[in-house]
Amino acid sequence: MINKSSSSAPNIVVNHDFSKGLHSWHPNCCNGFVVSAESGHLGFPTKPGGNYVVVSNRKECWQGLEQDITSRISPCSTYSISARVGISGPVQDSSDVLATLKLEYRDSATSYLFIGKTSVSKERWEKLEGTFSLAAMPDRIVFYLEGPAPGVDLLVESVIITCSSPSECNVIIHLNLTLILDLTADKGLWSPKCIQDARPSAGDEDENIILNPKFEDGLNNWSGRGCKIVLHDSMADGKIVPLSGKVFASATERTQSWNGIQQEITERVQRKLAYEVTAVVRIFGNNVTSADATDKDWVQLRGKFLLNGSPKRVVIYIEGPPAGTDILVNSFVVKHAEKIPPSPPPVIENPAFGVNIIQNSDLSDGTNSWFPLGNCTLSIATGSPHILPPIARDSLGPHEPLSGRCILVTKRTQTWMGPAQMITDKIQLLLTYQVSAWVKIGSGAKGPQNVNVALGVDNQWVNGGQVEINDDRWHEIGGSFRIEKQPSKVMVYVQGPAAGVDLMVAGLQIFPVDREARFRHLRRQTEMIRKRDVTLKFSGGGSSSVLGTFVKVSQMQNSFPFGSCISRTNLDNEDFVNFFVKNFNWAVFGNELKWYWTEPQQGKFNYSDADEMLDMCKKNKIETRGHCIFWEVDGTVQQWIKALNKTDMMTAVQNRLTGLLTRYKGKFRHYDVNNEMLHGSFYQDRLGKDVRVNMFKTANQLDPSAMLFVNDYHIEDGCDARSSPEKYIEHILDLQEQGAPVGGIGIQGHIDSPVGPVVCSALDKLGILGLPIWFTELDVSSVNEYVRGEDLEVMLREAYAHPAVDGIMLWGFWELFMSRDNAHLVNAEGELNEAGKRYLALKKEWLSHTHGHVDEQGQFAFRGFHGAYVLEIETVSKKITKTFVVDKGDSPLVPRMQTRIRKNIRGGVRNLKRIVGLVEAPTSKPNLVDGKSIIFQAHDPRPLRA
Repeated sequence: MINKSSSSAPNIVVNHDFSKGLHSWHPNCCNGFVVSAESGHLGFPTKPGGNYVVVSNRKECWQGLEQDITSRISPCSTYSISARVGISGPVQDSSDVLATLKLEYRDSATSYLFIGKTSVSKERWEKLEGTFSLAAMPDRIVFYLEGPAPGVDLLVESVIITCSSPSECNVIIHLNLTLILDLTADKGLWSPKCIQDARPSAGDEDENIILNPKFEDGLNNWSGRGCKIVLHDSMADGKIVPLSGKVFASATERTQSWNGIQQEITERVQRKLAYEVTAVVRIFGNNVTSADATDKDWVQLRGKFLLNGSPKRVVIYIEGPPAGTDILVNSFVVKHAEKIPPSPPPVIENPAFGVNIIQNSDLSDGTNSWFPLGNCTLSIATGSPHILPPIARDSLGPHEPLSGRCILVTKRTQTWMGPAQMITDKIQLLLTYQVSAWVKIGSGAKGPQNVNVALGVDNQWVNGGQVEINDDRWHEIGGSFRIEKQPSKVMVYVQGPAAGVDLMVAGLQIFPVDREARFRHLRRQTEMIRKRDVTLKFSGGGSSSVLGTFVKVSQMQNSFPFGSCISRTNLDNEDFVNFFVKNFNWAVFGNELKWYWTEPQQGKFNYSDADEMLDMCKKNKIETRGHCIFWEVDGTVQQWIKALNKTDMMTAVQNRLTGLLTRYKGKFRHYDVNNEMLHGSFYQDRLGKDVRVNMFKTANQLDPSAMLFVNDYHIEDGCDARSSPEKYIEHILDLQEQGAPVGGIGIQGHIDSPVGPVVCSALDKLGILGLPIWFTELDVSSVNEYVRGEDLEVMLREAYAHPAVDGIMLWGFWELFMSRDNAHLVNAEGELNEAGKRYLALKKEWLSHTHGHVDEQGQFAFRGFHGAYVLEIETVSKKITKTFVVDKGDSPLVPRMQTRIRKNIRGGVRNLKRIVGLVEAPTSKPNLVDGKSIIFQAHDPRPLRA
């Protein structure tokens, strides 16, 4: 969210290459399914390992594929689109494919904005390009592709939308609708996305830090940013009047998009406080089209920001529309943000853990409760497995055998066709469900086929699990989902192989998971994996000399790596740094080590941010991961790199390796060498397959001390066949066979509704490689803090209890500094929420504390977590403190206490004997001291000193 001068722009389209199926995409009043390149569907050539979507059953030319991009658009910017499209079906020559924006408003009609079009010949890919810019924001923006005649299938391989003309400020905060904070200092700024509300009401202005917020004192305290500002009581022949008050201001004679109305707030804004901004605005001008709702009515802009540092000057202003368009402002309020009360714990009534909500799952009643999705045919067949899939068995335990019957789906003319069932009334909100099934495909498939358990939740597609099949065996599908908003309709269906390929489904199970039962199992597993038997021996001078001595053992730090992502701007907030240093022992930099950050323009380097972050980590004894040397996904690569020829690009890659690893040799314990190779192939496509191996080899030569990782996402959740554990294993083995020194396996862990056995199954499979596994970018997201905390606990317990996992890195923890909404553990001003409390409770649970007395053999034994300990020994004269470390190992650890400690103990006991005399009590009514039966006999007339 901190925008600096950069020659690269990220793709704002989610799942742009359909590697996650139809996630985030929606067929508009038609059908859609994803085809893998290997299937050879329709004979279309595409990239190896790639996917494309087929939009079928189109009855109108406007029916196509759409995605909501509202939250990723800013009205000040120009966006470029590049899509690779095709057509298939009854078309003679060619057909036009169009890119369009649908602009929806609350109080006016929906309008459409044409972006671009291309003429496409049958069974050929063509590039569709265009640009668009919005002067102001509607309530909803939907991008979609349309155009071919009814009955013609639309094919889409990829869609890229990038900001080609962003704001020209050095450091800006986008509060959407181009509400921006501008700092002359270069640090300490952040804002998330904004919310737009139409027809706002006048707000309470108490504690507003904006002076003259409704222009009642004319234009005092306001100025134009590169333009002129004027006061009005009405405009456009009286058609535009203030929403509240008597006047409004306009920023006019604007020649640049960044021109607008501004006010300096330096002396009135405080660092480390969250502020909420609301402004009532509209626009006016000759080049405002009918598609712009803010030309018709006042709307309210709203957002939040936080200053970490102490800039010399802070200016807040509104900008964005094209030159020649006036910005009208009726009121402007900046207040300390109100604290949002925590969400209540979810109330789950009769969850029926482990009970299948699918009716007639064993097919004892034929196909009753099932219906065909599309015009395929369902029938009952036999020969399916009689046992539950392994992941389901891990959750359900001993279970009755399956019937051996399956649903056979034939006459499938579309990929999405398969068996379906309505489960609307079976679903409870905020309850996590596990999905499990056996699936198989018939003969005739060309190449690997993806089979998917999907849910249609109203008009949204939810992934319940996915598997790739390339043989005639039964395969397990395992996944999960959770619904957090009340739906009107929920349908589950199984889809996937290409048209004409039969599909078989057996033992489909959807059941709520008992997380507490799983936690009990994980606690037992953790006891075995993360603890070690320890025997403290106090030897010398005979065991009787230390018998009964009181000892106290306290673990100060668990040695297991618990880390987090941080950014440079976080260092300016001491509250953030204090929490981080206290609760984490590893760090990874969010952006500051990535190539587009360290060299945004060729030959112009920025290592200062990473240097400062490394200094902070070194000072606080925090270990660091290097993320990342390269990033294989096309949308993350700088434009200057894309413009290079093959020879120059290879030189640039070598320079990047040499420059980065030489500068930081020995300072980063890990490196993610080439990020997300399962989901991108930019460098491999241009420089050949060997480039990936050479990246690893060269990195190892330049810094042999660093462990080199692969790193990718959706490995652990069962929802992406492209990055299944099996595919990841194949990828790693291929690198190793070519000589790449792969030292560790990175699982990013951006997961929704996690289920323990699904995650554990992936870890078990990857564990066979014998490489250390790290969760490198773990985050979970839920509006409900309690659900979020439970999701986080699932992931932390599963990772900590698994012997192959060597570390866990969270992808942030502080509100407004997370890449996902509703994922933070600490609110913007440092208040711990329920998810954060759950994290700290687990950290506390994983520390060992014990006390007792030295036994007859002069020993004190306990079982403790790996890490650093403090031993306190209480003698009659003093308290002795020593430290020791419990490291990994299968055999009991026997740290020897130093001789000086033994002498002190013996001396203390002798002194006690001399003063009071210590003998075993022969009486029937002994005195009990420290658990020993003793009597006191006077041998010395001096007073007793205790």
